[in-house]
Amino acid sequence: MHIHILGICGTFMGSLAVLAKELGHRVTGSDANVYPPMSTQLEAQGIELMQGYAPEHLTPAPDLVVIGNALSRGNPAVEHVLNKGLPYVSGPQWLADHVLQGRWVLGVAGTHGKTTTTSMLAWVLEHAGMSPGFLIGGVPQNFGVSARLGGTPFFVVEADEYDSAFFDKRSKFVHYRPRTAILNNLEFDHADIFPDLAAIERQFHHLVRTVPGEGLIIHPQAETALARVIEMGCWTPVQTTGEGGQWQARLLEPDGSRFEVLFEGQAQGVVEWQLTGQHNVANALATLAAARHVGVTPTQGVEALAAFKSVKRRMEKVAEVNGVTVYDDFAHHPTAIATTLDGLRKRIGTAPIIAVVEPRSNSMKLGAHRDGLAESVAQADVAIWYAPANLGWDLAACVQGSPVPTVVCDSLEAIIAEVKARAVPGTEVVIMSNGGFGGLHGKLAQALA
Repeated sequence: MHIHILGICGTFMGSLAVLAKELGHRVTGSDANVYPPMSTQLEAQGIELMQGYAPEHLTPAPDLVVIGNALSRGNPAVEHVLNKGLPYVSGPQWLADHVLQGRWVLGVAGTHGKTTTTSMLAWVLEHAGMSPGFLIGGVPQNFGVSARLGGTPFFVVEADEYDSAFFDKRSKFVHYRPRTAILNNLEFDHADIFPDLAAIERQFHHLVRTVPGEGLIIHPQAETALARVIEMGCWTPVQTTGEGGQWQARLLEPDGSRFEVLFEGQAQGVVEWQLTGQHNVANALATLAAARHVGVTPTQGVEALAAFKSVKRRMEKVAEVNGVTVYDDFAHHPTAIATTLDGLRKRIGTAPIIAVVEPRSNSMKLGAHRDGLAESVAQADVAIWYAPANLGWDLAACVQGSPVPTVVCDSLEAIIAEVKARAVPGTEVVIMSNGGFGGLHGKLAQALA
């Protein structure tokens, strides 16, 4: 079957393309923005990519068109599909029908940490010899690919609350029907589709309704929004993590690089790993709880985490030039920015940190998170913000009260000049964006050299 995917370079749709190819289909796709890491992954898989959404891409007509949620009515390719009566489906629906049916699905949902936790869980199952399938919204470095069918009933999926398609406004995760569900945390996000936090909580409850009575739901004890979700009705056993929960961590290093795992007060082993930050310790506890549900002992899980290498674009070291280290990080929300910088600060002590932030997510562009931005960079020494001409709100005014020296730039050249002027040997530069950021990482490394 020939499947054409519209919006193929999105992290979810790109992963879907890999699975469709593995199932033996001929897969092609188009996207407005073709950039790494997804574009390089797809090309390596032999998947033909086309730039833009020209109706000609759909001639001759494919057997099925999978339409990504970034596309809406008025898009030339969407209009062509509808006018010609071509068969079409949303990505989550295709995944549910052709990959997840009849499998033990482990779903990872939450505002933050979904990609890292999904990668962590897939790796812990892999390490235990369970050969899981997975679909992850990023490229986990332990696997080098964002999706695979796997050789056993187990399938680990990043369960996103974003909508499914222009014709299906339910959250993606409602399609997945997990038997094991991690609810990592819950904050207001996706301001382009949700009016408030209560609307997202309702979608999370739709997810809770689909988890079987013989399944398991895992969430942090201290998350009030998730407590409200569970209070709406829950028909499944629940395990809690973190402060006051059944699964707890005792930090042995303040940066979270070493901690002891406790389950119901009993020590299960010590995790010593490459990752830092309280958020990653929380991700690890949820992972161990989910893995135990499918038969991986906590001892095996702890051993696997020691060999976990994280995900591309999650505090990924991309360059070290003349003593200056450059990281690429996906942070898309003030909480994510703050926790990432806090983990780095605890690891490096007093070394200088320069945070470079592009407010690029849909919620950021709409200004939904602007109140939290100034404080989010408190652990850096300097914050450099990128305000492109089309931002639509006054970023400079929002970050004016920042606790650290702040610069707002309207071009990549200005950002590079600022970093060059301030970076001394030993400086850690963290570039935070959920997009390609115009290739800033490579350009900055060249300029520093």
